Amino acid sequence: MINNFPFINVYEKNSFKSQVVTQLLYGDTFKEIKVLRSWIKIKNDTDGYIGYIKNKKFPKDKKNTHKIFVLSANLYSEPNIKYKIKKKLSYGSKIKAEKKKSSFYKCDNFWIKIKDCKKINYKEKDIFKNIKDFVNTKYKWGGKHYSGIDCSALIQLFLNNNNKFCPRDSKDQIKYFKKKVNLENIKKYDLIFWKGHVALALSKDKLIHAYGPIKKVIIMSVHATIKKIAKTANLKVIGIRRII
Repeated sequence: MINNFPFINVYEKNSFKSQVVTQLLYGDTFKEIKVLRSWIKIKNDTDGYIGYIKNKKFPKDKKNTHKIFVLSANLYSEPNIKYKIKKKLSYGSKIKAEKKKSSFYKCDNFWIKIKDCKKINYKEKDIFKNIKDFVNTKYKWGGKHYSGIDCSALIQLFLNNNNKFCPRDSKDQIKYFKKKVNLENIKKYDLIFWKGHVALALSKDKLIHAYGPIKKVIIMSVHATIKKIAKTANLKVIGIRRII
């Protein structure tokens, strides 16, 4: 099955009172494990994540042809910028381009600018090239969307959108990426892990992360961040992994 909404919250249990653990973006495919009245227990095809979503009418799986490669892509009712609609698609969403007209692709019941998309098999040489586009995006536990994102989703999105597997949660990411690095040897695009948190090094001195206490994605000093988390949360770095 395939998600045909801009995003859907995935809950830990079949209740709105339960915690949002992740999200499905537009075009994400999933398997139905079990129907529980107004809820469906699902498994995300991208990372194997299991959770619960509201039972809606979802189309069967279809072959996505392109993916969104900008922070948020405007949608249009006609292939003309005059006809913009309220909905947008977030970075990492997937579409099936049915036809092309002028500088737009037709997808389902909307049009989208060609410049906002890449072919589904496209890989950026610099995987995290545009990660700074997420700076000041709201922090949201379980979020994977331009309207709100958490620390591990920020990492997963860029790897997944470049056709590289990455687990959803930081506790699984530190296990999946095996190459260990010492702090004094840290370099660009190494992952820094604390219990329940991950950040991406932009250099030996700077990092970017979706940081809960500040409630947004922010660029900070590596050493200042380590000191701040140690002081405010009493957490030490538990590992650094080289993924590129």
